Order: sequence, then structure tokens, then C-alpha cells
Amino acid sequence: MRIAVIPARGGSKRIPRKNIKLFSGKPVIAWSILAAQKSELFDAVIVSTDDQEIAEISKDFGAEIPFVRPHNLSDDHTATVPVIAHSVAECTKLGMQIEWATCIYPCSPLIQIEDLKHAVGLAETKLVDFVYPVTEYPHPIQRAMRMRSCGAMEFLDPSFELTPTQDLDIAFHDAGQFYVGKCSAWLEHKRMHTAGIAIPIPSWRVADIDTVEDWNRAELIHRIFLS
Repeated sequence: MRIAVIPARGGSKRIPRKNIKLFSGKPVIAWSILAAQKSELFDAVIVSTDDQEIAEISKDFGAEIPFVRPHNLSDDHTATVPVIAHSVAECTKLGMQIEWATCIYPCSPLIQIEDLKHAVGLAETKLVDFVYPVTEYPHPIQRAMRMRSCGAMEFLDPSFELTPTQDLDIAFHDAGQFYVGKCSAWLEHKRMHTAGIAIPIPSWRVADIDTVEDWNRAELIHRIFLS
């Protein structure tokens, strides 16, 4: 069977209660839950949380909360893989025979069902450990600069200072929306990025929501283009 796991802890410092803050009229986690449900890819949509309010809101939108995430997997430094591995293990104890588990982040309101379907289909066809979305950096990272205290700029790698941008390799970064993964890969704590393959998506549909400015930009995109 396939499951979707949405990891949503209660603590959030930069945007308080971020995972249930209203986004375009719904708690932001609801958009991830609804995308998973509407995709019709998953036998269960599960929220892993340590927070009672998040649990109740998630249930209101049809997600399952079959266990409570332990405190040692709910702090600021807990990585994604241990959380999903814990979820897979707990669901297995409940009798679920899981082959694929897809992690969907709770603050992914720009997620598209077609991307989920593409990734799941690719994972099952290619039989890889993970599939996840990436997008291009808007400018060649080889020409990145740092600012010194006096305001002067310096290249991180001066050898690229005079290289035309069209001659530089395109670089990508994780879109931070979801990871389709084999149950065994999660349980073995494999690294999603190096153990998987990627699907490119447009940069305008990628939003890493960490600040109020990020939030407002993502909400504007959602209302104009995706509602």
C-alpha cells in the first residue's frame, strides 16, 4: 500500500503556529492534506504531530492521526528521515503493509497533484529509492558573491568572475514540497537527495515559507494562479 505522511510539529519560532495558520482561507496544512486526498494515490493520509490542535484540525480535513509523535522527534533539529521512518514503523505495527511512503510538508500550498502523480509513477517505474521535485536557481550559483562589512563584494569563487553566465552549468535546489520513498529506504535512513532522482518544476511554484514575506508571496501566487 501507499501512504502519505505529513510531518507537522507544534513548535515554530519564525512564524508562530505556522502549520495551522490560515492560508487563502484554510489552515496551511489543509492544502497538503487535500492535495494528497485528491490525488487518489494513497491508501491513507497521515499527519505526524506532537500537537493536539494540529491533530484536531488535520482530522477535520480528513487526515488520520494513528499515533503521537514523540518529543525526541519534535525539536528544531530533527531531520525529515527519522520522522518519516518513525511514522512508517508505527503504521507497520498497526498492521499496514506499506511499500511506498510519501512525505508531504505541511507548508506546501503550491503543491500540484500532477507533480505527485508524476513522481509516484516515476518511482514505481524506475524502482528508485526516492523521487522529489527540484527547481533551477534563478542565477548561476558559480557567480555567487558575499558582502564584506565595508559593503564591497567578493566572489565566493573568483575563477568564475569573468565567465559568461550562458557558459555555466544550471544548478538546482530541492523544492521542499514532497518526497516519494520506498518504505525500506525510509527505515534504512537513506538520504533522500543522494539516494533518489528528481523531477524539475517551475520556480514560480516553489516557496520556502520561513518568513512573513515568504508567506505573503506564496499566498499571492496561490490566489492569482492556483485558486
